[in-house]
Amino acid sequence: MKSYNIKSDMPDKLTAGKRLADIIRANKSEKVIKIVHGYGSGGIGGGIKDLVRKSLRNHMKKETIKAFIPGEALGTLAGFDEVISTYKHLISSDSDFRKCNDGITYVIL
Repeated sequence: MKSYNIKSDMPDKLTAGKRLADIIRANKSEKVIKIVHGYGSGGIGGGIKDLVRKSLRNHMKKETIKAFIPGEALGTLAGFDEVISTYKHLISSDSDFRKCNDGITYVIL
């Protein structure tokens, strides 16, 4: 699984959003990718995290992605249990699987 850290240089939300769109577009042949966006301990990461989740919901509506799984959902099954069950085989070998990491999101392409 490919992993992309879109917050490594602490970009603004516009830049992070463009990076996410470019990553999704460039990885259409992949089954799943991991987006590292941070969890917002300094405030900036939280904005990026929120932007990522909102963008991914829009991508699902436009059917440019199949689904997404927030990292924290793997520890609590907070409304994502069906999606996790469906795509668990794609993410279960990842080092962040079941770590409840709210700084990442898996994107099912």
